[in-house]
Amino acid sequence: MRLLLLHSDFVEYEPISKEISLAEEGISIEKKRMEDVIVVLAAVESDDDESTVSAAAEDIKKYANLVKGVRILIYPYAHLSPNLALPQRALELLLALEMSVSKEFSTVARAPFGWTKSFSIRVKGHPLAENSKIISREKESGVQKSENSLSNALKAEKRQESSWYILDGSRDLIPLEEYDFGKRSNNLKILADYEVSKSRIVDETPPHVRLMKKLGIADYEPASDSGNMRFYPKGRLMKSLIEAHVSSRISEYGGIEVETPIMYDSQHPALRSYFNRFPARQYNLVSDNKQLFLRFAACFGQFLMAKDFQISYKNLPLRLYELTKYSFRREKTGELVGLRRLRAFSMPDCHAFCKDLEQAKQELLKRLELSLQVINELGISSDKDIEMAVRFTRQFYEENRNFIHLLVSKFKKPVLIEMWEERFFYFILKWEFNFIDSLRKAAALSTDQIDVENGQRYNIQYVDENNARKFPIVLHNSPSGAVERVIYVLLEKAAINSRSGVVPSLPLWLTHTQVRMIPVSNKHVEFCEKMLNKFNSCRIRADIDDREESVGKKIRDSETEWIYYTLVIGDNELDSDQVVVRDREAKNQYNLSIEELIKRITSLLTERPYLPLNLPVRLSERPKI
Repeated sequence: MRLLLLHSDFVEYEPISKEISLAEEGISIEKKRMEDVIVVLAAVESDDDESTVSAAAEDIKKYANLVKGVRILIYPYAHLSPNLALPQRALELLLALEMSVSKEFSTVARAPFGWTKSFSIRVKGHPLAENSKIISREKESGVQKSENSLSNALKAEKRQESSWYILDGSRDLIPLEEYDFGKRSNNLKILADYEVSKSRIVDETPPHVRLMKKLGIADYEPASDSGNMRFYPKGRLMKSLIEAHVSSRISEYGGIEVETPIMYDSQHPALRSYFNRFPARQYNLVSDNKQLFLRFAACFGQFLMAKDFQISYKNLPLRLYELTKYSFRREKTGELVGLRRLRAFSMPDCHAFCKDLEQAKQELLKRLELSLQVINELGISSDKDIEMAVRFTRQFYEENRNFIHLLVSKFKKPVLIEMWEERFFYFILKWEFNFIDSLRKAAALSTDQIDVENGQRYNIQYVDENNARKFPIVLHNSPSGAVERVIYVLLEKAAINSRSGVVPSLPLWLTHTQVRMIPVSNKHVEFCEKMLNKFNSCRIRADIDDREESVGKKIRDSETEWIYYTLVIGDNELDSDQVVVRDREAKNQYNLSIEELIKRITSLLTERPYLPLNLPVRLSERPKI
């Protein structure tokens, strides 16, 4: 609840017309006036309850005693908050506030709720005449300002008791403190320390932030909320290619692509229950007297859609897929840095509806294989670049020990295990791939979960072999994790490689320009354009640096942009069927015909999506970013 307390010489107000359908009835439209009065402008928020009312009444009493006021006007004023309660609930709590304040003061009035009113007020001219209060509830410790309306799942996550182990191919879980990591498992040790500490704060800038700016991929947007990035043409192309590749692999797996809204009514019974079981902070907004929130995953839309389907056991597992543009999570400010953790991100999100736990377990194994395939094809090695964490309840482990050992064996490396003594969330098992960056921070990529609640919560039903209606088990899989985080990993990998003496680069299929042609003079531009047509016809992105710069500077700029192949075109190339190829990754140059170069490049781009350049092919025509 938000209050603005104004010690006033007078207030005069007049109801004009109903503003909402739930406006109070039987209201006199005569002008009202009160003198020497404390005007309490009040906005009731979505998280308020009777405890909030009690605290607000106590604050009003303290203020009135301070300024020696005896008359109170409670004036509904929705403009104080963007996070309003529904009208019916707001009126209930305002009536309760009026009743509570009336116990302390003989003259208490309330302006009508839900009406447009004209009003005049003159505030007294002393230092205490204006006072504001923000009151939020906190069940455990009375009323105080809460942290961004934390969901019950987030609060439970802070309190949960976990046991930590390593599973390395043996038949037993090895307690974390007893495991000998050795040199080969250095990143696994970092992951374990990071997860056990639960600290997500980043206190220095990771290398990928410098690289994303240097390469013209992305940057911060100062005119937006933190964690909402701008992507330049090169970054947009890179994102589109990753999205296309992941979507293609999910389609091959059997995912059915759908599209769902990005905002939902927080008072919808299933949704209200669900986001209190999901450990994420949401964005809230108000529209047409509805309290809405921006989705933090594709779950809501896909579940509501599946509820309306007529599903037979023969249709299961049913796999629904959406590439969310965007999902929104109000992560803590100190955790936001570059592309590692964002508040708005694109997430490939694939749910599988399974008839029972056994089918769900078999489907989970298929999706693990899918995720391993996708992550490797994106240029992130499952052997060298990622570590795996698996989380489950003690009960699930005791009942499914063989399955968990089989799941872990698919990863072919030791994994971190977190075992919960009781279930806090809607899932009983969750696995994830984690990348360890230059700052020894872990970031989750691919993930999947076994969800045992939401089939029933959303009333999703299928008809089994005996014509009985049942609720499915739901799997939540993102084969790659957030698209922006994939780019973060690729840039961090490049930075790590650079420190080891390896040429920093991005995967060739994700590089904006794959071939750069540098004409020595204007007379060589026409020849470059002929070659450009050959490259384009073979789905290779090439451009021409026709700027008024020296050849040396153009070569250095090509190197700075991490372009794999650079061709300098002069008189010798006009008279020959070969060109000199500067191969950045090989740190070498050699002679090849254009046809041979095209064959070499296309062999490296097998089964990867293609998009044409989204900038002018002539550098002289491009804006400088």
